[in-house]
Amino acid sequence: MPKGSPERTAARKEEIIRACEKLYRTMSFKDITLKEIGNETSFSRPTIYNYFQTKEEIFLALFELEYDRWNADLERIAEENETLTREQIADRIARSLEQREQLLKLLAMNNYDMEANSRPELLTSFKEAYGRSLRNVRAILDRFCPEMTDAEKQGFLYAFFPFMFGIYPYTAVTEKQRTAMKDAGVDYVYQSVYEITNRCLLRLLGVGTASF
Repeated sequence: MPKGSPERTAARKEEIIRACEKLYRTMSFKDITLKEIGNETSFSRPTIYNYFQTKEEIFLALFELEYDRWNADLERIAEENETLTREQIADRIARSLEQREQLLKLLAMNNYDMEANSRPELLTSFKEAYGRSLRNVRAILDRFCPEMTDAEKQGFLYAFFPFMFGIYPYTAVTEKQRTAMKDAGVDYVYQSVYEITNRCLLRLLGVGTASF
């Protein structure tokens, strides 16, 4: 770890993560290099190694930031509502993910490589943010669905969180992919992040009108 104040260290890390985030809006994971990230910072590329040893570590930090952002959204759902029906729970969570396209995009990537090429302390920090999201969704169920059993709530979590890995590929479809689907004769109904997520949540919450 480089010498300097904790504030400077935090500021440098944030600048690196923001540089990665900027590039990720227009470039793919495989095309982004440490050199590209360094070109977007105010300091030299070798300085990056004082904070992150691999590109995967930077992406993992960005991933953690996205979970932190979603956690803030989930906490507001629990704090700003006295009561919510199951339909409203599905709506609120679906809308929170509708605003987190970058989180969904990162979920659709190869998480194994990001985690395998990151140091244990960074991986632990990421898992803490992920764990908070599990607890926040559980807290929403505890508060607004007290009639659900522990087994039902656990089943909800272990179905919904794996489902999130597939939201981005099913909703962010390129024109090339659309053409290929058409040429292959696949009759596919395209849906938005909100639509596909809301329908899944309604099913998991046992709302009988949910249909796919």
